[in-house]
Amino acid sequence: QAQSVFRGAFRGGPAPAHSRRRARVAAAMTIAKQSVNLDVLFHSKDTKHDRRAEKDADQEVVTCIRCLAMDAVQKANSGHPGTPMALAPVAYALWARILKYDPDAPTWLNRDRFVLSAGHASMLLYALLHLAGVRDIGPDGKPLAGHDPAGDAVPLDAIKNFRQLHSSCPGHPEYRCTAGVEMTTGPLGQGVASSVGMAMGQKWLAAKFNRPNFEVFDYDVFALCGDGDMQEGISSEAASLAGHLKLDNLCWLWDNNQISIEGNTAWAFSEDLATRFIAYGWNVLRVGDANDIDSLTRSIMTAKREKQRPTLIIVDSHIAWGAPTKQDHFHAHGNPLGHDEIAGTKEIYGWPSGTFLAPDSCRQRLRSQMMARGGVQRKDWEAMFSRYKVAHPTEWEMLDCMMRDEVPDDWDKALPKEFPPDLKGMATRNSSSLVLNSLGEGLPWLIGGSADLGTSCLTLLSFEGAGDYMA
Repeated sequence: QAQSVFRGAFRGGPAPAHSRRRARVAAAMTIAKQSVNLDVLFHSKDTKHDRRAEKDADQEVVTCIRCLAMDAVQKANSGHPGTPMALAPVAYALWARILKYDPDAPTWLNRDRFVLSAGHASMLLYALLHLAGVRDIGPDGKPLAGHDPAGDAVPLDAIKNFRQLHSSCPGHPEYRCTAGVEMTTGPLGQGVASSVGMAMGQKWLAAKFNRPNFEVFDYDVFALCGDGDMQEGISSEAASLAGHLKLDNLCWLWDNNQISIEGNTAWAFSEDLATRFIAYGWNVLRVGDANDIDSLTRSIMTAKREKQRPTLIIVDSHIAWGAPTKQDHFHAHGNPLGHDEIAGTKEIYGWPSGTFLAPDSCRQRLRSQMMARGGVQRKDWEAMFSRYKVAHPTEWEMLDCMMRDEVPDDWDKALPKEFPPDLKGMATRNSSSLVLNSLGEGLPWLIGGSADLGTSCLTLLSFEGAGDYMA
């Protein structure tokens, strides 16, 4: 059974009895009905010695991510080392074991989406992109100009130039600047909020284009977020909508390290966040140790099996894990650790004292796992999509147009030719409604919305076949 059972409320203190009861009920409902043998799934041989070797190989990648983050922030003399050090095992569990993603095709339509909502921890993502060998391919399917000639989205030299002008490793991840970055993040709350939109998009694409025996779209959306994300109003509104729409293809992983840039989060944030998400209609899980890769894996797999609700996984972590004097200290949030602290941390990790070490064994370990899963899934999907073209040519042509960022030749077929002069004139909302509905007829993938003002502002798409997005 899943080990990441939700065990209570916010770690800072006990929840009221009624909250604990609700939490226990919710947890019981989310436990997987059958156990998962992770040794069989992720470890190549069924002997104790080989399992130990496999886990040591996993740990080497995790340590490499941590050390690359420390070294990059130190060289730049700016950045956030603590969160990448804490969440390296979380990111590794997701990328190496779960994510449907082909490093050779980072723009593949049916890939899982990963959003680093805690964008200040950008070195976590850059280290992953480097070790996975994600190729330097932009949204148009072509290599991004001016980047690594070897084809890597994030070569080691880019990490060495972290936060420098023209580097593909800016201080916060930027969409279309670095292949593998799904969206620009930094302003807190916007990453998780946008992940809800991504999950809604997948549901719309599936309803629009999937056909019997042709599951063109079935990807999931994962977002890694921190306390700052959870404190923003936009994340609360988005989470409420996700629960209402029952977006079971959405999973947030919350880094519960209890540290902000000024001190302990208890100074300003004491709500029972887990119970709030249960009230939103989310499936809530908890992993008590961010270093427990197997428990993290079970939790994420439980989230993938959930078919009624989005999932929040609360991960209890220690910022700057392993740092001899700065673990769990706010100084590790937004400042370089310092050369002495880094040396002491690497000694604790058992890592060589050099800087920017990325052994081939680490690159091979992460990349091979992702290729064996995501690479195969992508090739199978492309074969299916070729058959889809023959069976459903109209839908295929529409998708092809969308992929090329183009519009149909007759996109303006329904547009009003003109608005005749009128002494009284036409209210702007009326003319806007005419144009929106005309565009909607010519652009089948136009989706709109309003904050409960559709009938007032006339933003509803009302032409025949427009439809509504409902839970």
